Amino acid sequence: MTRKPSLEERLNAHPHLRERMEALLAIVEDASGDVEKADEAERRVIEELRQMGSDALHAWASIKSAEKEQEVRSGDPVQGHGKKNSAGTRRSG
Repeated sequence: MTRKPSLEERLNAHPHLRERMEALLAIVEDASGDVEKADEAERRVIEELRQMGSDALHAWASIKSAEKEQEVRSGDPVQGHGKKNSAGTRRSG
């Protein structure tokens, strides 16, 4: 049975997401001490979540692209991407 990586290990594998998570926590903890109103905190949280979503999708796409590239390199040759040699079928008659 394999051990599931910890959240910290998983975030370390995705530094952009780790940075976003840390920024989100900084807002929650008001680390900079400059958030006085709920509206400002909400605006900052929403912006961080949008950026985190974008970073997450880019990370996902990168992983999928690498997986597909590996499939192509190790799998069967891709079919149907060459020039068609036939002009069609001959008419009989």
